[in-house]
Amino acid sequence: MNQSDIKPGYVYHIKDLYFDVVSDDKLMRNYEGGSYRPTYFCIKDEKTGLLWVIPMSSRTEKYMCYMKKDINRYGKCLKIIIGEYASVNAVFLLQNMFPILPKYIDHIHMVKQNPIPVNTRLQMLINRNFRELLRLHRRGVKIVFPDITRLEELMIDELAADSINNAD
Repeated sequence: MNQSDIKPGYVYHIKDLYFDVVSDDKLMRNYEGGSYRPTYFCIKDEKTGLLWVIPMSSRTEKYMCYMKKDINRYGKCLKIIIGEYASVNAVFLLQNMFPILPKYIDHIHMVKQNPIPVNTRLQMLINRNFRELLRLHRRGVKIVFPDITRLEELMIDELAADSINNAD
């Protein structure tokens, strides 16, 4: 996919190739090679131009327990959000977010042959928590499981190499 094909507020599927290229065992990989699970909510980082994806899950009860622990301990939970997507509860796992380039996005998630956006209020909450988690991470607070510093550097280097190759 091209950058212009990526619509803000929508959910996507990622090519298996990405996971092979970055080789990070903390990433939530596609299940059973070629399957399109999990789905990923996509955000653009205006500073770097990279896309960031947030894995989604339908296991709300499991993640509700983790949310409650964080809320009891810290008074809030930044790393997990539960909200409605496509008329069902979905879990947005910011604790598993990672950067990606458009070429690694396979396709937009469809429900009954239609792309479904995440509702605006939920998008705003996800974006706010995303920015806060990045700020905390850059100050050395380890909340996100994948090595997002290394992954971000890899994607920035690959983006630069791609632009050089495309200029030739």
